Amino acid sequence: MPDTDARLTELEIKASFTDDLLEQLNDVIARQQQQIDALQRELLALRQQVREMPSAPGSVRDERPPHY
Repeated sequence: MPDTDARLTELEIKASFTDDLLEQLNDVIARQQQQIDALQRELLALRQQVREMPSAPGSVRDERPPHY
């Protein structure tokens, strides 16, 4: 039985470390999702700004660079 107790204790320790690691990974994933959400909102805002920019004929965007 002493061998069984030692093995059980070792499994409990491993389970505890696994639980801690899982919690840390969940925190990382939650932070990453928040960053992804913020970046998506920022990208959407930038796309909207580009759409609202005046694009008159002959604008700077349509000009050829000087090296041509």
